[in-house]
Amino acid sequence: MTRIFVLLLASLLPAAAADTLDIYWIDVEGGAATLIVTPGGDTVLMDAGWPGFENRDANRIRHVLTQEVEKDKIDYFITSHFHRDHSGGLNQLAAIVGIDTFVDHGDSVEQDRPRGKALWNDYLEVAEGKRLTIQPGDALPLTGASLTFVAARSKGLAEPLGTGARNPHCEGAQLKEEDMTENGKSVGFVVKMGEFEFLNLGDLTWSFEHELACPVNLIGEVDLYQTTHHGLLSSGAPQLVKAVRPTVAVMNNGPRKGGSPDVWKGLRQVDGFVDLWQGHRNVEATDAESVDRKMIANFGETEDCQGHWIAAKVQKDGRFTIVNSRNGFAKTYQSK
Repeated sequence: MTRIFVLLLASLLPAAAADTLDIYWIDVEGGAATLIVTPGGDTVLMDAGWPGFENRDANRIRHVLTQEVEKDKIDYFITSHFHRDHSGGLNQLAAIVGIDTFVDHGDSVEQDRPRGKALWNDYLEVAEGKRLTIQPGDALPLTGASLTFVAARSKGLAEPLGTGARNPHCEGAQLKEEDMTENGKSVGFVVKMGEFEFLNLGDLTWSFEHELACPVNLIGEVDLYQTTHHGLLSSGAPQLVKAVRPTVAVMNNGPRKGGSPDVWKGLRQVDGFVDLWQGHRNVEATDAESVDRKMIANFGETEDCQGHWIAAKVQKDGRFTIVNSRNGFAKTYQSK
């Protein structure tokens, strides 16, 4: 049985310590920016939010990087896929923060569209000569934790990370049309430290989640799960989510983007699931369709948003604490 410890912190998470794995979900208003700091001090950022807005997202990322975890550069920037809410803010970020290596799934598949071509050209402007194109099964050379890629360019792992057990949730599972856009090309990875595992699949869509889960579960079970695609119903295939059995999920949604009540309902059907934390309260959801307010970082519309973040601090013994920077509320869980 999962052991749960609850506490209210007088202060927020301290700067990354040498013996912890730290994960920050930086609020970029319905986009994505997930910062990982390993016990060895490696910094990995998946996505950089939106362009424009007077450098809003780049500045929020720089604040967390330099003030909260006290680092001065990003070792690896991972582009999950080439959409404005994920890679659009990269050039603004690269102008104010050093980035050593740019990781991607390969060339954008949306270069035939004006917006897609513009995003791709912007990416090449900052990443040329420092690109690392990965395949499922590849890993980053991190210290104190491992990061293994499980999806990229509509392909999944050739061999399971875990036992490769047959997935009982595949029987009668709903299928959806294959998505050929950049969403379906999303990079996904598992971060592991000791017994703790964190899964992030970017905006990977339903049919490719199905391939990771069926007929066998290629990922295994995880403790912490970033809900795929901001909690939209085009992702979050139950046959995958039920198979990976997260104890906790974090949703990087916006006030009017993602945060589907049906995704929340689906998570509550997962065996052993305890809590969902949200970047934003879905302004269109009722109280019955929302999580406890203590676990929501931001309320109201984007225009008045303060950009509060959510973070996880993982100990070597498998305990991990999630904290809400808006109110200091934190809760500690034990890995499986």
